[in-house]
Amino acid sequence: GKEMVDYIADYLETIRERRVFPDVKPGYMRELLPAKPPMHAEPWDDVFKDIEGVIMPGVTHWQSPHMHAYFPALNSPASLLGDMLADGIGCLGFTWASSPACTELETIVMDWLGQMVGLPDDFLHTKSASKGGGVIQTTASEATFVSLLAARSEVLHCMRNEYPDMDDADVNGRLVAYCSDQAHSSVEKAGLMGLVKMHYVESDDNLSMRGHQLKEAMERDRQDGLIPFYVCATLGTTGACAFDNLQEIGEICTEGSVWLHVDAAYAGAAFICPEFRHWLQGIGMADSFAFNPSKWLMVHFDCTAMWVKNSRALHRTFNVEPLYLQHENSGLAVDYMHWQISLSKRFRSLKLWFVIRLHGVEGLQSHIRKSVELAQLFESLVRADKRFEIPAPRHLGLVVFRLKGPNAGTEKLLKKLNASGKLHCVPSALKGKYVIRFTVTSQQTTEDDIRRDWNVIQALAKDIVPHRITLAEVKRQEPQFGTSLLLSNSPLTPKVMNGSYVAFFDGTNVWRDLVSRYSDHFTLGSRDSPALRRRVRGLMVSQKQYSLDSRMDLMNSLMAASVVAVVVPPMLGQGVQPTDSWAKTQTWDEDVIENHLETLGRTKDAEEQSVDADPDSKLQNGNQSDVASNVIAEVEEDPFTDGVDVAARDPYSESGSTNPGTYPGHRNAITLSE
Repeated sequence: GKEMVDYIADYLETIRERRVFPDVKPGYMRELLPAKPPMHAEPWDDVFKDIEGVIMPGVTHWQSPHMHAYFPALNSPASLLGDMLADGIGCLGFTWASSPACTELETIVMDWLGQMVGLPDDFLHTKSASKGGGVIQTTASEATFVSLLAARSEVLHCMRNEYPDMDDADVNGRLVAYCSDQAHSSVEKAGLMGLVKMHYVESDDNLSMRGHQLKEAMERDRQDGLIPFYVCATLGTTGACAFDNLQEIGEICTEGSVWLHVDAAYAGAAFICPEFRHWLQGIGMADSFAFNPSKWLMVHFDCTAMWVKNSRALHRTFNVEPLYLQHENSGLAVDYMHWQISLSKRFRSLKLWFVIRLHGVEGLQSHIRKSVELAQLFESLVRADKRFEIPAPRHLGLVVFRLKGPNAGTEKLLKKLNASGKLHCVPSALKGKYVIRFTVTSQQTTEDDIRRDWNVIQALAKDIVPHRITLAEVKRQEPQFGTSLLLSNSPLTPKVMNGSYVAFFDGTNVWRDLVSRYSDHFTLGSRDSPALRRRVRGLMVSQKQYSLDSRMDLMNSLMAASVVAVVVPPMLGQGVQPTDSWAKTQTWDEDVIENHLETLGRTKDAEEQSVDADPDSKLQNGNQSDVASNVIAEVEEDPFTDGVDVAARDPYSESGSTNPGTYPGHRNAITLSE
């Protein structure tokens, strides 16, 4: 036993060293194990040796910091210890009498968890007026199926009372359930097993099911003689972690007496943080709610928390009481066999109890927030590379991204990623676009892990999308910039000009953001130098390559503004006090500038403690306002910045002028303040 505990501890400690996705073929294990079982007991040492020799070569390492394929399936020492005790006890808690501790701890822990995520009192056991309560199911798929069966039982019960002569089979044939076209496959499976029609409501541009679309679908079905009876709203879809509009959907379901189930399998854990609960608005109108602590709360599989407002609906669905299952407290205590499909249940509440107590609510909140911050970091890295796009807003710990262009390029990239074994991702389809899902899963994931994985992605993308734009493409997309940007092609040009003056300061928003961010360190002055203006005009109009020797004074002036804007502010924060003339004489490599830009981004990320706190926030909607991201985006308009697609635009469009002599982007310079 001790040897196995040590092995597990060593495995988790060294998991970064293992290939995330196994390099094996189907049937690999049959070549390693005998076809028949052993007739006699084998020594422990032989069995233990086969863990590394037989099992581990075929394991996908879900606890690895480089596992980004699915939503998390975490564990923790607290959870492992709790389940170790549960397995040692080995009780089956189908009734209160079969194991009172198993039943009572589950009711208490489910009330704790319900309060942690902000559920109304109607969903809790402890409120005397409540008919509701919580139960631990095996999976969110099972919770969805249980809720659909309960909803069907309720509508059949009502129809029997209203139409005594109507046959149950006739009613069941007219029942119709609803979910978003982004809902999990388990909702479709629940409809198949429940023998009811399932209608998929088209999501909006944000991949969200809206109330008016649901209402229209129900009205059409009622006109066709169907009976709407069940809606599954998703909070945190599998494809893109999108959120259905619970408030709107709840109002429609309440108006039509339709059962509303909320599937928050992944995102539900985030609701322990108050800043994410805006997505729960309208939960009071739901009839059932479920999420997986086994995904994000470091409680290992299986463990799905499910709450209902009216447990009588579950009793009506699953109530079977042979004499051998009855006890003297039947009806007075909770018998969980009436809340689930299976009769027996494991002592699952122990591991959940251990995790909540040993981590505390604050510890679990910190874990959730850290994952979201790391996903935010990955999002910023993707947005900084113009070869990629993020086709759906980032929510919580999931980022979906793709290579710009046809789906084939992204599909090829994903195959290369998984074949490398360095990280593991899976695809999703969003409105016809093939995307790669990148989820922050492991509690061991660090900022260095995220940057390392992004470097792997960028390196593999080089073979699919050229890392540098051809000269012909630059001229085709932006002929006005031909002279100033093409200076980078000259062998005499310092690499710093990879980030040209035009690329840095053509956008007034970038300039304004820089001044606003670092107003304590420098002030903006207008150097309307006729000589400088003439030189800029000459470069813009000539359409020829200028000699660097004859125009080095101009390049120094332009380079000074770029260096001061990008390099000096972070250095000021480190106590360095450069002078304006000093800055003009320095030659800065593009990698130095890029490192400082990344530092600015990390500094800004650290200041953002409430990501996704507001549904209209810029971060949530993918419009990053932080100055480093803006500068990076502007730099990458330069066709010679690594990994970019040139975005052509008229340099005079912001002022509405077509006269190069009045181009406003080149009249500003930075003066360091005292």
